[in-house]
Amino acid sequence: MHILASLLLLFCFPVFLNAAPSSGKGGSDSLMLGCGLDKSGGKDSDGRQWSSDEKYLSENNTLTFKASFQDPSLLSDVPYMSARIFTSKASYKFPIQGDKRYWLRLHFYPSSYNTFDPVDSYFSVTANGLKLLSNFSASVTCQALSQAYLDREYSLAPLDSDTLTVTFTPSDKHDKAFAFVNGIELIEMPELFDEAPLLGFDDQTMDTKTMHFQTMFRLNVGGQYIAPSNDSGLSRMWYDDTPYIYGSATGVTNRATKEEKIDYKTQPESIAPVDVYSTSRSMGANKNVNMGYNLTWIFQVDPASMYLTRLHFCEYHYSKLNEIVFKIYINNRTAETAADVIGWSGGQGVPTYKDYVLYVKDQPGDDELWLALHPANESKPEFYDALLNGVEVFKLNDTDLSGPNPQPSDMLVQHEHKSNTFHRKHETSRTFVISTAGGAAGFALVAAIVVVVRRQKKKGAPGTYTGTSSWLPLYGHSHTAGTKSSGSGKSTGHSNLTAMTQGLCRYFSLHDMKQATKNFDESNVIGVGGFGKVYKGVIDNGFKVAIKRSNPQSEQGVNEFQTEIEMLSKLRHKHLVSLIGFCEEGDEMCLVYDYMALGTMREHLYKGNKPLDLLTWKQRLEICIGAARGLHYLHTGAKYTIIHRDVKTTNILLDENWVAKVSDFGLSKTGPNMNQGHISTVVKGSFGYLDPEYFRRQQLTEKSDVYSFGVVLFEALCARPALNPNLPKEQVSLAEWALYNKRRGTLEDIIDPSIRGKMNPESLTKFADTAEKCVSDNGFERPSMNDLLWNLEFALNLEKNTDGSTAPGRDEGEFSEVSLEDNTATHYKNLGLESEQGLSQDSSNGSSAVIFSQIANPAGR
Repeated sequence: MHILASLLLLFCFPVFLNAAPSSGKGGSDSLMLGCGLDKSGGKDSDGRQWSSDEKYLSENNTLTFKASFQDPSLLSDVPYMSARIFTSKASYKFPIQGDKRYWLRLHFYPSSYNTFDPVDSYFSVTANGLKLLSNFSASVTCQALSQAYLDREYSLAPLDSDTLTVTFTPSDKHDKAFAFVNGIELIEMPELFDEAPLLGFDDQTMDTKTMHFQTMFRLNVGGQYIAPSNDSGLSRMWYDDTPYIYGSATGVTNRATKEEKIDYKTQPESIAPVDVYSTSRSMGANKNVNMGYNLTWIFQVDPASMYLTRLHFCEYHYSKLNEIVFKIYINNRTAETAADVIGWSGGQGVPTYKDYVLYVKDQPGDDELWLALHPANESKPEFYDALLNGVEVFKLNDTDLSGPNPQPSDMLVQHEHKSNTFHRKHETSRTFVISTAGGAAGFALVAAIVVVVRRQKKKGAPGTYTGTSSWLPLYGHSHTAGTKSSGSGKSTGHSNLTAMTQGLCRYFSLHDMKQATKNFDESNVIGVGGFGKVYKGVIDNGFKVAIKRSNPQSEQGVNEFQTEIEMLSKLRHKHLVSLIGFCEEGDEMCLVYDYMALGTMREHLYKGNKPLDLLTWKQRLEICIGAARGLHYLHTGAKYTIIHRDVKTTNILLDENWVAKVSDFGLSKTGPNMNQGHISTVVKGSFGYLDPEYFRRQQLTEKSDVYSFGVVLFEALCARPALNPNLPKEQVSLAEWALYNKRRGTLEDIIDPSIRGKMNPESLTKFADTAEKCVSDNGFERPSMNDLLWNLEFALNLEKNTDGSTAPGRDEGEFSEVSLEDNTATHYKNLGLESEQGLSQDSSNGSSAVIFSQIANPAGR
């Protein structure tokens, strides 16, 4: 367990790929060096200028080479494709101000450089005597973490010297050992640290201003990912806190309104950006519920080390003392008995923060840091609640921040062995590399190791502070290879299913799944799809969920299982279905989702499925708008464009409040950019909804989703399947038949009789015109999802004006995003057929909640 914890310590801290010196705040001593670049330097994919490192070298015993292979996960060749090689001890000397604190960021890409094999690279790094890395192997670390490259950051206290000497020393314990580095950033920063109470030692404090730090976790609690460019001048990255929350007690998220301003007053803005203080997570409004649980986050840390935990607070809803008072526990030690944010900050909308230092012992079970909040009932506050806006965790030391290299787990070794066996059987004359870029997914393997080992070696009692299986090391910005690429560029294996899927969300055991579904009782089946059956289940003393259980014989299921977790675990949006967790045990794979009480949109459109719930025109408009909002977020709200690729009415689900949510991300594609305007890929999707341009050219764009959604719009209007082979030839395709009637002026004839004549004519016209544009044969003629959404909202406004009401404005702040950096490629059976056959299937199962697409042809998709 010490090795595992050290593994996490080595890796789980921020990587600032977009971090440039802050103008006016970074200081004159800020440097960005591309090691091995020529004097002209180079720009990375973000347009940042990197300079040559040559003039800062104090020795001439170094070499420079280009990497022999560029892993697909590398978004930029600067600084990673060039390297400085050290065959003997060598140093950089940087001019600094001795009374200033600095960020030092090191970048490593373990590829082959000329004849230098990365497996031989073992070395140490020191900074003015401070040990940063010891006997470090980037190759071993990348293998264990399924990473393509690594980035490390340290915060160096004032060194009382005008020179920072960073020394690289090849190991004397390994033959052919050498050191290397690809990039170095040195950025002056303000002093952010002071004295902090030492938990467990009454009335004792620690002066942290003289300590060096390794940043391990930085979370925007209750909010979305914050990029370095949106930080308050220090190029930090803030991540969503959801993956670190213990269990399913996630509380509620809050966001300051435009009227609720954040006023720093005397606190420096560099402490944290406005976006951190504008969002928070609290326990909720129910006193009885709140008194029965702790709002808890769990972080994996390295034992035998000191940690500083910084908590950020800002109360922007309440303004009086004793309205909300709560307790704060860190590793079961009481940090605060009566935390009152208004009392600390002095007023509403005023940020504040608190620091606490804790020593984590080196004993079994002491490799976690727990943070828990609970209402302080002794203070008799007006509201029994607790809140938090942000959290940072730093490891601190004054001489040594190094740790051992992680060792590949038995699980990884087994997967690689299976992968190599697969390749020996199936590869002929070529070697191929399948790589998947992903910030959060890059940590999936780490969590997989932790989850498996912890469940085997340290099963703590529920509710105790001895361990958890729901922890996710999400903090970082590295890129992950689904198939690990070796330094030589050769593929070392097939995609590691468990490595890529575990750790991204809550883990359930097979026993949990059987208990939730009464041993997968057939009476609990609420749907059947290409992946397998969907069961209604109950977890956590009454919380309803939908559990999708795989068919062990389904190859499609393995791919969908992986991709569904990778996608949904990193997306948060009101109109996207929420993934709670997963189970992978033996041959069993299950996915656990929020229970969608009203099932699919399709069920409510066709007579025979839910005859009492036939949708009104206004309801259909609202459902379409909700789904469009979800798709609009996928296209524009996440860091990279996500194309759903399987938009249809069975993938639009309805909760108990008729809120529409997009589901089923098994075929989704994402990429770092859309500069080419498309992604070239094998055609996949569902017949009837498939973009004809995509089918012809095999070039996927956002407009492919728009076409599919246009078919959904006509389906909502006409209440008939996208394809019906039993009809005359000209009527088989709904899109073609609807267009024919629209242009002939006879669209009214094919509208669902249950709503025909009950619509505002202007609303109908706007809706039909929008649908017609969506299914244009050429993608450039189709509207963007943003324009489509605006048109639908306008149509709803016209309909609502009929009864004197007005349409609500668009909710721009309804989602919370986790940075996506995956370029996920999934492989499924290509196409499924949506037909009357599928309609009859939907009717027969009597589903009241469906989480996944109902496939008409079980053999395909």
